[in-house]
Amino acid sequence: MMDWTDRNCRAFHRVLSRRTRLYTEMVTANAVIFGDRERLIGFSDVEHPLAVQLGGSDPAALARAAAICAEWGYAEVNLNVGCPSDRVQGGNFGACLMRDPALVADCVAAMKAEVAVPVTVKCRIGVDEQDPEVALDALADAVLAAGTDALIVHARKAWLEGLSPKENRDIPPLDYGRVHRLKQRLSQDFPDLPISINGGIATLEEVQEQLAHVDGVMLGRAAYHQPELLLRVDSLFFGEADPHEDAFVAVEAFEPYIAAHLATGGRLHDITRHMLGLFTGRPGARAFRRRLAIDGVKADAGLDVLRAAVDEVRRAEERRGDERRILVA
Repeated sequence: MMDWTDRNCRAFHRVLSRRTRLYTEMVTANAVIFGDRERLIGFSDVEHPLAVQLGGSDPAALARAAAICAEWGYAEVNLNVGCPSDRVQGGNFGACLMRDPALVADCVAAMKAEVAVPVTVKCRIGVDEQDPEVALDALADAVLAAGTDALIVHARKAWLEGLSPKENRDIPPLDYGRVHRLKQRLSQDFPDLPISINGGIATLEEVQEQLAHVDGVMLGRAAYHQPELLLRVDSLFFGEADPHEDAFVAVEAFEPYIAAHLATGGRLHDITRHMLGLFTGRPGARAFRRRLAIDGVKADAGLDVLRAAVDEVRRAEERRGDERRILVA
């Protein structure tokens, strides 16, 4: 989700669900230590509960970065051992660390020694020619011994040789059963350890099915491309009232955040690029996207552009309703 789940995207998703835990893009430990922290790990208070995803393989650097993130107010520090990007491989972190469970355990132990917030690990079921039955157990056992507070498992292998990062999101077959077996095995000795699953889960109905086997579900592309599904999360999974009755009301509730962004010199497109999938599958969705793609990228674009784009959907739905009434008559 690099270049996708930035702070504007997260603020938008928080409007749609109060309870979903949001995760940052992955940021390297050295970037946190030496880079522009406000740009890299800055966030708005409205985003909580919020976790930061770190990348790296140097225990000392990760420990220092984790301490910085905890001081900034993150509720969780997540070590990403699942990203297959070329940049990640070149730095000896991400999915390639599946080959070195002992080093991952050292990283977790170092972070745990520095922070009081939960330290979690996100991984794949294996990489390249590894046997997932062996590789996933080896990693899980190592980080459990180091004190990890939770595991999030992308239920696919990562093929670091032969597949691009994009292909790694779709081509390796999903194996949900492998993650379910991990949960079943660990529940005997670690009944309170949360195991979450990730990969290819596209609907809330599928989320419900997975929760019969694991403790949590991480949504990535589904939540980004169809954010409207988040509007039902609080009621379905937390027994609480949803924050807004529909997407139209949610957009109105998000307007003050957008106005504040514009007032400080930000551009509308910084935010609306994350909203293009909001009305997916509804009448007027294409016109909504087109309006934002054409007018929303202009330097002087303001809230009026977003409102006009939303009105495209309102009018299309009204026309659909009129057509139905005529047919019934």
